[in-house]
Amino acid sequence: MSLHLSMTERRRYSRNIVLPEVGLSGQARLKSARVLIVGAGGIGSPAALYLAAAGIGRIGLIDGDTVELSNLQRQILFRTDDVDRVKVDCAREAISALNPLCVVDAHHVRIGNARITRELVRGYDVVIDGSDNFCTRFLVSDCCWIEGVALVSASAVGFQGQLMVMIPGDENPCYRCLIEEPEPHHRSATCTQAGIFGGVVGVMGSLAAVEAVKILLGSDPGIAHRFLAYDGLRCRFIAAERVRDPDCPLCGEQPVADDAAMEAESILRDGRHGARSLRTVKQSQQLRQISPGRKANAGNLCGQQL
Repeated sequence: MSLHLSMTERRRYSRNIVLPEVGLSGQARLKSARVLIVGAGGIGSPAALYLAAAGIGRIGLIDGDTVELSNLQRQILFRTDDVDRVKVDCAREAISALNPLCVVDAHHVRIGNARITRELVRGYDVVIDGSDNFCTRFLVSDCCWIEGVALVSASAVGFQGQLMVMIPGDENPCYRCLIEEPEPHHRSATCTQAGIFGGVVGVMGSLAAVEAVKILLGSDPGIAHRFLAYDGLRCRFIAAERVRDPDCPLCGEQPVADDAAMEAESILRDGRHGARSLRTVKQSQQLRQISPGRKANAGNLCGQQL
């Protein structure tokens, strides 16, 4: 990897370079890095801007929506004049205006196919998931794990936020080790129904960007075995340990999702709550303690972007 940085780059990233954890070599790593953001919304907006400002060389954005007036309360990539325009096109313009050295891949799609999702994530070093539904979250987490791509998952609703980092490996827990799929009749609250405070998604998107940069720099992501909750009303963070579930259908001792299954598109979507096909393995009867409760059902956590 070339350590060459132009004088313009050295000036632009000078506050990064003086950090001993970054330096010239670390900044060069960021320049060659590729990060994919799923969801150009409340979480994806600050994440994209901070990653571009930090000097990430290539940022991919996946979103199938257009900008709505109600988005502007929290989705800081967009301006009033962007209403009714394609989100990823507006986002690419905003990122390029901030840092023209950053290459932006705009994917105006709604992901729902395992094979296509795998092809998308394998082209990147880290994926940040800020999507607005559990269907997408389970699909993205499954594909990242199978492809061996690190995943930063951030979510928020109301004044509450959550953050997890999944690093594929024998000793690390995956997304499904903590989050149990909701029952078919369950309906998770959306930000339209429950509301969302814009600053909270700003916090979670910024935290997601920090964790992505740490991974790219080779820093030990201690959060890979933790679950971080943010309470905006009480101004506090709560961290709980995450452990690997031996009965997990994705990474457990008898996984359902393997390479052949994913290529056969057996990870099917249910738009109401999540990907159901991995439920063929019985859920663990000894659910892990996460303080103060037991293994979390997706319906009891915020899975909304925004």
